[in-house]
Amino acid sequence: MNQTQLDRPRLPDPESSPELFDSLLTRRSIAFVIDLVVIGALILGFSILGAIAGFFTLGLAWLGLFIVVPASVVFYYCVTLGSAARATLGMRMMDIVLTPARGQPLDGWMALIHAGLFWVTAWISLPLSLLFVLFTPRRQMLHDLVTGTLMVRRSPMVRHWRAQNLRTRGAF
Repeated sequence: MNQTQLDRPRLPDPESSPELFDSLLTRRSIAFVIDLVVIGALILGFSILGAIAGFFTLGLAWLGLFIVVPASVVFYYCVTLGSAARATLGMRMMDIVLTPARGQPLDGWMALIHAGLFWVTAWISLPLSLLFVLFTPRRQMLHDLVTGTLMVRRSPMVRHWRAQNLRTRGAF
């Protein structure tokens, strides 16, 4: 199916809506640290539950402790980024939201792919990924470009969404 230019959702532009991208890198960095603390708490909680369960299962549950870290990370990102809020707890605290840039809905799978690519690019070369933020007009990191997502400030974006809905309703 071929979409016309009018059918496609309008992406916010840093020149016309600079408030959406105001101090975005700082906000993303602080949100990441907050998310690390929350994920660490989840890992600790699940590890304690697994250790206790190991006593009741005569050590059988201890075999599953090696998946606590990846399972906690996947669980956290699917529950938070895959929700209607489209933001982790750290992102909510920093007033940022993940927005699909290609006009497709953001679901749990896209959130999981986005988070997975983030961890892979951060593990391989976080400075390279951070360089993309400095040189892309919409302040997108490498994994944002690959998955077709955009990170913006939430409160100004809500006003942008409302204006876009009014424009599309008025067009009919």
